Amino acid sequence: MHSWYYYYICMIKKQIESVRNKIMNSYQNKLDIKALETWLWEAACKIRGPIDAPKYKDYILPLIFFKRLSDVFDDELDKLSQDFGSKEIVEKLLNQDHKSVRFYLPKNARWDAIAKHTTNIGERLTDAVRSIERENPKLQGVFNTVDFNATASGQRILADDNLKDLIDVLGRYRLGLNDVDADILGRAYEYLLRKFAEGSGQSAGEFYTPGEVAILMSHILDPEPGDEVYDPCCGSGGLLIKCFLRFKEKYNSDTSIEPLKFFGQEVLASTFSMAKMNAFIHDMEAEIKLGDTMNRPAFLTQQGSIEKFDIVTANPMWNQNFSQTVYENDPYNRFTFGYPPSNSSDWGWIQHMYASLNDKGKMAVVLDTGAVSRGSGNAGSNRERNIRKEFVEKDLVEAVLLLPENLFYNTNAPGIIIVINKAKPAERKNKILLINASRLYEKGRPKNFLPDSSIEQLTNIYLNWEEVEGISKIISKDEAAKNDYNLSPSRYVAQNGEDDTLDLEDAIVQLKEADEERNQADEKLRKILEELGVW
Repeated sequence: MHSWYYYYICMIKKQIESVRNKIMNSYQNKLDIKALETWLWEAACKIRGPIDAPKYKDYILPLIFFKRLSDVFDDELDKLSQDFGSKEIVEKLLNQDHKSVRFYLPKNARWDAIAKHTTNIGERLTDAVRSIERENPKLQGVFNTVDFNATASGQRILADDNLKDLIDVLGRYRLGLNDVDADILGRAYEYLLRKFAEGSGQSAGEFYTPGEVAILMSHILDPEPGDEVYDPCCGSGGLLIKCFLRFKEKYNSDTSIEPLKFFGQEVLASTFSMAKMNAFIHDMEAEIKLGDTMNRPAFLTQQGSIEKFDIVTANPMWNQNFSQTVYENDPYNRFTFGYPPSNSSDWGWIQHMYASLNDKGKMAVVLDTGAVSRGSGNAGSNRERNIRKEFVEKDLVEAVLLLPENLFYNTNAPGIIIVINKAKPAERKNKILLINASRLYEKGRPKNFLPDSSIEQLTNIYLNWEEVEGISKIISKDEAAKNDYNLSPSRYVAQNGEDDTLDLEDAIVQLKEADEERNQADEKLRKILEELGVW
């Protein structure tokens, strides 16, 4: 009796130990934030030298996407194999008809098939991702921006040895639906940008919005069932994805609810590919197009006018330069509030976004702080101030939110969120909510961030239309007019020690604008003098 009891106890202990080991192995293979960053750092080290640091993401992210596709596809194969009895049967069925799966990967275009090779890896990998695009029309253009077999001066840019090492590192974790967070690609992109693209100026940060700012914007916009959401400069698709995730969070993936539809345009080919990857991974109904929105908007009606959407969200490059001819010769009638100066297209972007709203539409845009204050209080006329005045007088500006400084990867400047609403509720008519969130941050390395508590507080202030001491104030159109249409929240909601001095970037923009106006005045004077025969 005693020996059987002892044997029974030993068996129980072994079972407990087996379960514990499985749990530990599962935990160790989970990609939490720290593990993700270590993983990406090791991956970057494998291509350090042959590839410049800001371009690490161009090689690592497509491979992560490829690994994600492979693991998700394998999971679907396993599930179908249980239904049909064997994997061989499923492979034959899928080879004839791909409709049973969301996407299809040929056998030679799966991660394990590539990872086992030690020669001609660049060629095999490039062929594999190209075949994935051919089999899945929705993925057209996703992998076209990188050639793993590319050469320069007769030499491979990334040798097979480096590529093999990179594949081995990235193959360390499973990236299936139940293995990692749905936003794995966005998190990876954020880390690579923060770690390796800093110091490369606008090229690094012009298209990236910190995750917490994107979340805040999605809560402000709060999409409803059936809404069409548009981002005219969508970058990697972060703002669209956060709207999608907010919608899922709110409606708990209820299939009876009409889904959102997403539309985006991006001028850079590499980030256009990332936006398509992101939308595909999240299973979003999205149409992403490549092109220059300001010069050649891609979303047009059959009649050739600007398409209208329920929600528009964007973080365009701040103070971007566009020639006056872009505004003066615009065939879409977008710039009816006035032409912005050539050296700052902030209010050009706002007008494009406004023109893209339907009659009940709402938009939120991230810009530099000067967009809501430049020109106010100056003697004489100022284009940005005059455009801002038109938006205020037409009662279109619903809210302005001042963000903390040092959130964005390409600048230490704070930034603001402008909310424009074509269908303000009655209680908000002729009023503007100004929110000063400049102190609602936590310090991080290397950037500050908005904690969840601040996002929740700011969301509640906006949705409930509240005045909170030291944070928010509701002003009338008349009060905005008295302040010469300066909508900077810090002007109305002062905080101890806050410096309202014009920053250097805004001062430079105003100086360039004044110089441009002076040149235009000189040209007018020259023409008059020529007509009088004295020039």
